[in-house]
Amino acid sequence: SLGLVGSEMCIRDSMSLVWVIGGLFFYFRREKKQKEYSHLDSYPFFSIVIPAHNEEKHIEETIMNLKQLNYPSYEVIVVNDGSTDNTAEILNKLAKNYTSWLKVIHLTPNSGKAKALNIGILFSKGEYILTIDADCFLDKNALRWIVWHFVKFPRVGAVTGNPRVLNRTTLLAKIQVGEYSSIIGLIKRTQRLLGKVLTVSGVIAAFRKSALYDVGFFDADTVTEDIDVTWKLQKKFWDIRYEPKALCWVLVPETLKGLWKQRLRWAQGGVQVLKKHFDIWFDKRQRRLWPIYIEYLISIIWAYSLVFLFFSWLIAYFLSWKISISVPINPAIPKWTGSVLALACLLQFGVSMFIDAHYEKKFFKYYFWVIWYPFFYWFISSIAIIVAVFNVFISKSGVSITWESPDRGLHTLKKWK
Repeated sequence: SLGLVGSEMCIRDSMSLVWVIGGLFFYFRREKKQKEYSHLDSYPFFSIVIPAHNEEKHIEETIMNLKQLNYPSYEVIVVNDGSTDNTAEILNKLAKNYTSWLKVIHLTPNSGKAKALNIGILFSKGEYILTIDADCFLDKNALRWIVWHFVKFPRVGAVTGNPRVLNRTTLLAKIQVGEYSSIIGLIKRTQRLLGKVLTVSGVIAAFRKSALYDVGFFDADTVTEDIDVTWKLQKKFWDIRYEPKALCWVLVPETLKGLWKQRLRWAQGGVQVLKKHFDIWFDKRQRRLWPIYIEYLISIIWAYSLVFLFFSWLIAYFLSWKISISVPINPAIPKWTGSVLALACLLQFGVSMFIDAHYEKKFFKYYFWVIWYPFFYWFISSIAIIVAVFNVFISKSGVSITWESPDRGLHTLKKWK
């Protein structure tokens, strides 16, 4: 088992090196050169769609933040999907005060995030759609950074932005600051160079409405509609882009329970996509999606290897204690591969935070907290993948997914300014 995990670590080290090189190449060749967003002769109308379920604590702040956008023409559509708190009352009050640009749609009962998004899009007037989560605080220039991709390149079907962590007072949240920079930002930069991405970020993603019509909108049979729609668009040869300067700030889980639910949902959505889109292997035209598929499949194998190693050692240690014999199994990761893996992890985080430090002052102070990432998040993510595989292959296909608001660490949220 040690040999198996050692091989997996070598693969993971290689992938980290690819992400580091790709991220740096993207930054110096594309990102750094463009100091300002492209000025257009005219700016097309945008529809911002926000699905909401039990968001009474912060939905008003999210909407009021959108009033500050530096963009000439847009509307905001909030789809209240079966909320059981005071979300509906808050939205109705806001809609009366801002009738010119805010629409509110009430659905009952809870129909699922994908269906809520579809309803909002069908009621939209814009040629382009920006979907954001109800905890997303959008940078005032985000639409300016996004729109030029669509206007200048007709085959662009979606553009995903750069989510940043807003709440940073607990250990869990501070670790996620580095994680969002590395696991989301750095990898997306590299995947963009390769021409295909695993997923847009559901918290901030813009779409050409005609592209969504082409793929039949969002499907309600997966728990991560953002991953699924990304693959649907790319299978129809729409281009997906990552715009790191389209910033937004989001709330992340600050409890173990909330983190577990989030990671399990992400893992299950990824496994569902592998299962649902396995047909890409029978179409040579989809060969550029094969590396993305293999990369995610390797992460699943890695998860099983890590958990298998841990429990193998645990059982052997227990047996050696019970029968008083020496078992030559070291609970630690193999020494040389473990050292290389730790170095690769720190290098990856260092490069990603160096790049993203251009968007936030004093960003490097969070580098200290990322040392906890391998010890804590890897094992949680590995267990989540194993549970997700079990859930996907025993669950019924074609069943609509309902949803609930995630843990967003509201007890540490400072007033947004």
